[in-house]
Amino acid sequence: MRILIVEDNEDLLKTVKKFLEKEGYVVDTATDGDEGLDKAFENRYDCIVLDIMLPGIDGFEFVKALRESGIEVPVLMLTALDAVEDKVKGLSLGADDYLTKPFDLRELSARIASLIRRSQMVKGEELKFKDLKINTKAKSVRIKDVELKLSKREYELLEFFLRNPNVVFTREEILEKVWQNERYIRSNVVDVYISYLRNKLRDFGYDKYIETVPTLGYRFRWEERL
Repeated sequence: MRILIVEDNEDLLKTVKKFLEKEGYVVDTATDGDEGLDKAFENRYDCIVLDIMLPGIDGFEFVKALRESGIEVPVLMLTALDAVEDKVKGLSLGADDYLTKPFDLRELSARIASLIRRSQMVKGEELKFKDLKINTKAKSVRIKDVELKLSKREYELLEFFLRNPNVVFTREEILEKVWQNERYIRSNVVDVYISYLRNKLRDFGYDKYIETVPTLGYRFRWEERL
């Protein structure tokens, strides 16, 4: 597994690199956003560990550029700030997880392993979350081997959430991605179908993972965090 670490604190960078190499990873490093982005474009990585505050482009612009280029490598953001706004912003732009400094190296390694494991789960025809499985070819959903009867739109909404875990989406963004800007559709239709989907997931206890984020929208909470 190959990891890219983008961090301007060289002492921390060396410490993390040494630890992850002992864990069996191949580790590349960069000390500013521009250098890191160049490496991300030139190489294939299994995970990127990215500081928010960087010389050159910052972590937010880094993630935005990465996702706009279609690169879906898992990104773990590091922040010295415990501000909810920074975390929400990073996740909304396409980061997959975050870790607040200072952190335990064992937790960093566990989160990296979790992100890589999760990214492998969404490749191919099947998406998996706990006991929930989506066959994207057959357009079917099963929970604990029980088939879940969903409408076309409910299925598309659930698949969209599983492909974008922990990312906060506004109602307008969900409309654009799932409804693809169909004419004469109001944003409150998202609330209606979220309600439908939660009701069908409730018997299995999975409705709680579709979270309402006040003033923002919705996200699917992927519960693998420590």
